[in-house]
This record gives sequence, structure tokens and C-alpha cells, in this order.
Amino acid sequence: MMYIESILRVLLVGLVLGAGLPALFAVGLTAFSRGAGDMNADGTSQAANPALKIVGLALFAVVSLVIVLAVAWITRSTIIHHFGVDLFPMLAKK
Repeated sequence: MMYIESILRVLLVGLVLGAGLPALFAVGLTAFSRGAGDMNADGTSQAANPALKIVGLALFAVVSLVIVLAVAWITRSTIIHHFGVDLFPMLAKK
């Protein structure tokens, strides 16, 4: 049972980070693009929607934060060794 639980955890994390973050980035890119306004085919312009631009920027910030935290998590022992700073003190050390 331990192996199945471990496999399911890896699968879940892979789905969330492997497919979820790029999907979240794509939704942010679409929201930001639609919020910028556009030129219609007949030459009239469509007004910008600042709410969609803010949603797009917020999603970009979330994806960036996850990436920075993941790099910090991967390099945590090196950061502790060189700088003496534990970025994740609430988590158990191995």
C-alpha cells in the first residue's frame, strides 16, 4: 500500500505542477491579452478591460511565485550552508 500511495502522490504533484502551472499561465496570458483591447476587422477599436489585465498579472505573479519557491526548495540545503538562512524553518529537515 505504501508504494501505491507514493505513486499517487507523485502523480498528483506531476499533474498540478506539470500541467497545472502551464495551464494557469495560459489562462493568465489569455486574460491579459483580452484585457488589452483590440482592433476589430472593420477598423473600430475595442476598449481595454483593466480587470482582465489585473487578473492576468495576478496569475503571472502566482506562477512566478511557485517557480521561485520551487527553486528555493530544491536549493535549500545549499542556501543554508552558504548563507545560514533557513527559508523553510517550519518544515522538517532530513
